[in-house]
Amino acid sequence: MNILIMGGPGAGKGTMSSKIVEKFNVNHISTGDIFRSEISNKTELGNLAQSYMDKGLLVPDEVVNNMVKSYLDKLEDKKNGFLLDGYPRTLDQAKAFDALSQGTDLAIDKVIAMEIDFNELASRVTGRRLCKECGEIYHITNHPSQVEGVCDKCGGELYQRKDDTEESLKVRLEEYSSQTAPVLDYYDEKGIVEHIDAGQSIDKVWADVLAALEK
Repeated sequence: MNILIMGGPGAGKGTMSSKIVEKFNVNHISTGDIFRSEISNKTELGNLAQSYMDKGLLVPDEVVNNMVKSYLDKLEDKKNGFLLDGYPRTLDQAKAFDALSQGTDLAIDKVIAMEIDFNELASRVTGRRLCKECGEIYHITNHPSQVEGVCDKCGGELYQRKDDTEESLKVRLEEYSSQTAPVLDYYDEKGIVEHIDAGQSIDKVWADVLAALEK
């Protein structure tokens, strides 16, 4: 099964992605991981992407598409499919991926849309803390670490992202609405979207996601 998970910042995509990967044994394809790998390895695509990011610009679709294609081309273990997280982010990317996957086993089977209101998002985002070492995610209220500021998993230092503020969230949601929402509409027309209320408890959200994927 090939799955795409979508939702605004702080909607819980990371948590649900981990559960989906574990349950269905699919490859987790995160553009964030792909970007970090390409940039840290100083590949041609990584350097090109970094040049845009350094200027505060969005990385062009063509560069992102090439990064994802490169990753898929090098994927040795196909497992039971994949979970796309963070891609496609624009309508052009979605159409490009459709063209890339046409006639192959890469076509999207199901889209999970994580939906949540702004006030809940703001509470989640401003309280979020990440581990500098392993990337584990915590929340000061909903999922605090056992020792404040210290990762339970590896003992690394926890930090708050600079853009985890209400002001930044509004900007990111506006960007999401203008660029990514049309992608959801695109897949909705194909009849493969499952809308999930992401404002519920983690267990309830997971139960709804599981039911959607097991239809």
